[in-house]
Amino acid sequence: MALKMARDDLTEFLAAEFPQVAQDFVIEDVAENRIRVRLATQDRHLRPGGTVSGPSMFALADVGVYLAILAMIGPKALAVTTNCSIDFMRKPAAGADLIAECRLLKLGRVLAVGEVLMMSEGGDAPVARASLTYSIPPE
Repeated sequence: MALKMARDDLTEFLAAEFPQVAQDFVIEDVAENRIRVRLATQDRHLRPGGTVSGPSMFALADVGVYLAILAMIGPKALAVTTNCSIDFMRKPAAGADLIAECRLLKLGRVLAVGEVLMMSEGGDAPVARASLTYSIPPE
């Protein structure tokens, strides 16, 4: 299955449909069933102690899988998360951007399942792992 949206298309879509958060995320690479997204960490993403908060990490995982799905099926704004599970494995580096490597495990007509591995920029060990399921709107 070929990509239906490239990096620039996804960036424009995110800015148009989600302007409130689009500036937080940088799409670094898109390939079939894969995407790499960066959380451009700001003060609002940090918890006491200066590390990236859990809700910000959830947002990165959620946006990453959402964009991976759209890259494959095209601009369907109403695809929605139906399940998410996150394992927080270690504290992110203080103030560092987070990088999410997202992979689609299943892309069906109705449901998509993806996994995300999050790393602190420059780190070599994952800080979190997430599994997400999305409902895809009918044609």
